[in-house]
Amino acid sequence: MRIEVWSDVVCPWCYIGKRRLERALADFEHADEVTVVWRSFQLDPSFPRGVRQPVPEMLAKKTGASPEQVRAMNAQVTELAAREGLTYALERTVMVNTVDAHRLTHLAKEHGLGGRAHERLLRAQLVEARTLDDPDTLIRLGTEIGLDEAETRRVVTGDAYAREVGADIREARALGVTGVPFFAFNRAFGVSGAQPAETFLTALRRAREHTRTPSAS
Repeated sequence: MRIEVWSDVVCPWCYIGKRRLERALADFEHADEVTVVWRSFQLDPSFPRGVRQPVPEMLAKKTGASPEQVRAMNAQVTELAAREGLTYALERTVMVNTVDAHRLTHLAKEHGLGGRAHERLLRAQLVEARTLDDPDTLIRLGTEIGLDEAETRRVVTGDAYAREVGADIREARALGVTGVPFFAFNRAFGVSGAQPAETFLTALRRAREHTRTPSAS
């Protein structure tokens, strides 16, 4: 079974959804048959490259909420993340254009490290409040997961894999994906958002049954 996950590395719900999917897989009787493929998505592809904006400030501007309302929203998400074992630092996070971080994930995927790359980048953004358009930060994170430093530097400071990032985003749009996280199970069933682990487990079982049931002639 193949699960494709469209995700942005600055998305707090994506990390929560990742943990809930992992809990579902831990309870799934055929988890050894499952391959998870991480795909790129940008929550705001129009966000200017080179601009860094504190996330609370960005949210206030985007939603029209007051600083107090933004703090309350962040506190709610932080509490939900804590239930999944994640210690968010949303008040210190910085919004950036994520295309370079996504290019790094495609390099990692080529070396069989796609899942590790998404985990590391999500943690860097949401728990450690790193700045994910900083070249030195991305190079350091890439080498942490096992990528060659010279190759990582070449990719981060160039434009390699930009086409692959764009292809992932176009494919998401073709599937009708408008927000992330989005999980496609064998392209037969889709789950949108950071749903409860039980929802993912049901989708896993349905997708497996669907693949094992011959199509009606």
